[in-house]
Amino acid sequence: MSVVAPGLGQSSGPEPEARPDDGVKRAPRGRIEPVDRVFRAALGGSGAIVLAIMLLVGVFLTYRAAQALGVAKFSFLTTSAWEPDSRHFGIAAVLTGTVLIGVTAIVLAVPLALGTALYIAEYAPRRLRRTLISLVDLMAAVPSVVFGLWGAFFLQGHVVGLSRWISTYFGWIPVFQVDGADPHDPLQANTVYTSSTFIAGIVVALMVTPIACSVMRETFSQAPAGEREGALALGSTRWGMIRAVVLPYGRGGVIGGTMLGLGRALGETIAVYMIISPVFEVQPHILQNGANSVSALIALRYGSASDFGMSALMAAGLALFLMTLVVNFIASSIAARGRSGAGTEA
Repeated sequence: MSVVAPGLGQSSGPEPEARPDDGVKRAPRGRIEPVDRVFRAALGGSGAIVLAIMLLVGVFLTYRAAQALGVAKFSFLTTSAWEPDSRHFGIAAVLTGTVLIGVTAIVLAVPLALGTALYIAEYAPRRLRRTLISLVDLMAAVPSVVFGLWGAFFLQGHVVGLSRWISTYFGWIPVFQVDGADPHDPLQANTVYTSSTFIAGIVVALMVTPIACSVMRETFSQAPAGEREGALALGSTRWGMIRAVVLPYGRGGVIGGTMLGLGRALGETIAVYMIISPVFEVQPHILQNGANSVSALIALRYGSASDFGMSALMAAGLALFLMTLVVNFIASSIAARGRSGAGTEA
């Protein structure tokens, strides 16, 4: 009996398959090419620059607002009046108005943006699709002052009737009440319904709709073609396929577009400033004359503010800055837990 030593007469395993030499130099495993290093460093540097700029903005606002915050302390968040030269000021009224205008705008904008995005991505003919995308993008480029002029001189006169109707039939809901108005009185003046949070919210909704629509449409168009065709092959209708595949896949895009629109709605200045009638009291009734926002307050008082008044305005800007950061952080957290496509996985 002959004994063959291992490694001499037989192999301990299958021999590796010879790879043809195609003349291409391949980097060893674990080695990063210089180009990749440069690209990675550029991306990291860009992110660091963005974070540094945001940090510098926060530090600047905090430094300029320190004097006013040192005087007002916690009453800055609970006081409605704005009389900084008398050391009696706060953002309770303007912060409430900012939130109400932003929420009103988002409630009106999200259904419009979602429907438009679905139509462009799923229903519009191919020839018409590119035209609609261009129109939506062009609408996003319209200056804020144009929307403000249109809302103040055209929309406001045509929306008063709708405000009166809502107040008449839904006035039992506190947010739709109008103090001092009798909707059944035909001689009631319409001025109680003008320059309201509702009108400002409609204008801001039209301004943020293109942004939210673009984000949603881009996400919907990236839904996997295989899952679309599979749903249709199993007998699903077009709407059934959208509900089972496209909408779950685009959940992150819907959240992101909504929050991006809310961020712009909270900080919108010129259009809101041209429409509202500023009041420095908490105004929870969105149909009633009188509203305010942090950005409109800054635009209104910036030119005539004293040194201490400027510090108070910087404090209001800091509050708006922090609020938008919180909104974006919440949006990113929700989107991270429900990534696009998560709902379509088996």
